[in-house]
Amino acid sequence: MSREQLVVQRARKSFHTGKTKPLEYRVHQLKSLLRFISDRRRDIADAVKRDLGKSEHGTELFETLGLEGEIKLAIEKLSEWAAPRPVEKNLLTITDEVYVQPEPLGVVLIIGAWNYPWAVTLQPLVGAIAAGNAAVIKPSEVSSHSAKVMEELLPQYLDKDLYPVVTGGVSETQELLKQRFDHIFYTGSSVVGKLVMEAAARHLTPVTLELGGKSPCYIDKNCDITVACRRITWGKFVNCGQTCIAPDYVLCEPSVQSRVVEEINKSIKEFYTDNPKTFEDYGRIINQRHFKRVMSLMEGSTVAVGGDSDESQCYIGPTVLKDVTGESKVMKEEIFGPLLPIITVSGVEEAIQFINEREKPLVVYVFSNDNKLIKRVIAETSSGALLANDCLVHFTVSALPFGGVGNSGMGCYHGRHSFDQLSHLRSCLIKQLKMEGINSMRYPPHTAKKLGWARFFLLKHVNVCRLRRMALLAMFTGLAAFVVQVKGVKYSSPVQIGIKSFVLVSGMLYFTA
Repeated sequence: MSREQLVVQRARKSFHTGKTKPLEYRVHQLKSLLRFISDRRRDIADAVKRDLGKSEHGTELFETLGLEGEIKLAIEKLSEWAAPRPVEKNLLTITDEVYVQPEPLGVVLIIGAWNYPWAVTLQPLVGAIAAGNAAVIKPSEVSSHSAKVMEELLPQYLDKDLYPVVTGGVSETQELLKQRFDHIFYTGSSVVGKLVMEAAARHLTPVTLELGGKSPCYIDKNCDITVACRRITWGKFVNCGQTCIAPDYVLCEPSVQSRVVEEINKSIKEFYTDNPKTFEDYGRIINQRHFKRVMSLMEGSTVAVGGDSDESQCYIGPTVLKDVTGESKVMKEEIFGPLLPIITVSGVEEAIQFINEREKPLVVYVFSNDNKLIKRVIAETSSGALLANDCLVHFTVSALPFGGVGNSGMGCYHGRHSFDQLSHLRSCLIKQLKMEGINSMRYPPHTAKKLGWARFFLLKHVNVCRLRRMALLAMFTGLAAFVVQVKGVKYSSPVQIGIKSFVLVSGMLYFTA
């Protein structure tokens, strides 16, 4: 029996004890995870520095800050998320108890990515713990220092059997994927995502695939190009371009291409100085294999800004490529590095056509002061998300589902969406053994009369909350009329009585809302 098989077996055995069912236990584990991040902040930052050349402040901003927010939100909202969710009824079930009950799936496999080795590995874990699952955590072997710290330190804070960390490379991941899980949550490339989905299909295991793709960025010629380019520069070159939701390429009209290049160059110097190589907040490519891959993508394109590199340090400077076409090498795959190609189009119509001729991206970015133009891009394209006049920041909004569509992924997470994604939303209906006369309409023999009654009872939906409000209003109206009479107040007209009753009812409804 392999190490991976033993780990999964132990996690499943521990899950079947039922210890994850109580909300108090889940909250305790979430608080322990929060304490891990707080206690081990320096260890995490050192590991990320060695993996990606990221500064300590950069690690806190892009790795642990959002993670802390997700944990605190889950702790605060868990009782609300896990509570039964009443649903609308029809007349046939109006006296029944009908609701949706979230329940744990079982054992979840979380396969993390190397570009943000803590955020994209532990944020799904927050959802898994909150939903009451066991979770096997597989950090990426590419970010080896972060994986080592996670393996050594996380078990000191979380239940070792329920939330084990498994390290290793391709063979270990393949062995894990041979095991039966109740859900697999993978973050990474579309190529590997297909392999994960193929392995999951053997056990009919559902998957969440957080992938990537080429996220386009359209710049309207009439917008504030200076501000647009500052925001695009930040979104593109943070983490040395190794961000799944980074703008992959720019679409703009030929008349503004030179201005776009100029403004991006200014922003690069403002953010990273004249020498980004020595600036602590400009990172490095993860390894030499990816360095060579990114460098090769520049072949056949004109460098407008940057282009400098140092293979010994896995350094590639912020680079802008101009006069790129859809057939250029840099447009054949997700860049995942600090190269920003600019493609010229005649306007928004051609930009939309260009986007729709390719795989659905993780994000579509559009910069414009024209709200109608933004709404048109929303209406005529499809992507995991759309962000107007900024980059990346939708990732910080826990209420927004984060995920792709088509080639950029399936499923979503963040906040309550993580909880729901890793829960089974169980349909529940509890009926009493009464009112058999009404139920007899569904029993044989089936007649036209029974069909008529069935049509009435089944197709007529009832909003129970609205009924309650109407009943409450009727009750308070009667109560108000009674109070007015008891007080024996004399009024000269029915209008005055009505006004007095209305004031009393309004006050009662206000305090019971």
